[in-house]
Amino acid sequence: MSFSERLDAVAKRFDEIEAELAHPSGEFDQARFTALVKERSSLEETVQTYREYRKLLETTAANQSLLEDRSDPEMHALAEEEAQALAVRRKDLEDRLQALMIPKDPNDEKDVFIEIRAGAGGDEASIFAGDLARMYMRFAEALGMRVEIMSISESDSGGYKEIVFAVKGQAPYRYFKHESGVHRVQRVPVTEAQGRVHTSTATVAVLPQVDDDDKDVQINQKDLQIDTYKSSGAGGQHVKKTESAIRITHLPSGTVVSCSEERSQLQNRERAMQMLRSILAEAKRREAEEALGTMRRSQVGTGDRSEKIRTYNFPQDRITDHRINQNFGNIRAVLDGDLGHIVDELRKDERARLLAGETSAA
Repeated sequence: MSFSERLDAVAKRFDEIEAELAHPSGEFDQARFTALVKERSSLEETVQTYREYRKLLETTAANQSLLEDRSDPEMHALAEEEAQALAVRRKDLEDRLQALMIPKDPNDEKDVFIEIRAGAGGDEASIFAGDLARMYMRFAEALGMRVEIMSISESDSGGYKEIVFAVKGQAPYRYFKHESGVHRVQRVPVTEAQGRVHTSTATVAVLPQVDDDDKDVQINQKDLQIDTYKSSGAGGQHVKKTESAIRITHLPSGTVVSCSEERSQLQNRERAMQMLRSILAEAKRREAEEALGTMRRSQVGTGDRSEKIRTYNFPQDRITDHRINQNFGNIRAVLDGDLGHIVDELRKDERARLLAGETSAA
């Protein structure tokens, strides 16, 4: 099916929905009505843009006849000027239609869990994990998102062996989904007396949150081992005196999640269950994986220095994203949360790949 044929099909479906909403048949079905309204809304911008484009083509054809008539030099000059403006407008509408027809990621609007673990490199790796956590939190807050810590395992060096936090509001998955993988840092550690550059890694997993009523995720309570323990994290004496922290093990997959940052054991349990559902849902979507417990390894690799999606080279003040083969400067600003320009390039690359896939399938 050609691109124009696909657009014709979308417009036809839009008209069918309009007709059914205007003249429903049989008894009123609230669920179907809601589904139709939602589908109509998803198609409306594309159809309106397509109709504007079709009208522009008609205007262009009419103007072409004026261009071909050279009997009136003044009218011919006006027609040439109009042709240039129409060509610019046509290119703009074609670009918009291509973008609108790219398949949308159903998870883009979802909140996320971000899990960061220190990889190879000892203390320096845990410090780098802390750097990444701060970068993501500041970037999220700059976009108006909310950050909620779930669990922290601190290292003696002041970084994190592991940190898990939730990011909510303003479509977090859309902005963070490309961060999953191994991040590598090359710099001189504070503890390095000889001034030698060390290479360390940290792994990042970004998981879209799953609704409690998601039918794709069925968790049998008999499959869960739930342990309580005293938190050693932030929270003061209250947290340390009561076993409010929760650790949940999903026995069939071996997946372990924990939450210790809330004072209430019930709250910690609810948030841990949210993360467990997200992990299991993501694993189910990755049908190629041999077992549910391998899902996060597929995202973050083993943490070995040779596996990487992005390198932060401090001596050269250069960040290299290896997936798009682009370099970015000013590491300090990026680690302080100025991540937007890198995210924009990754999203642009995603759109280009999706469009190429759609074009080749057409």
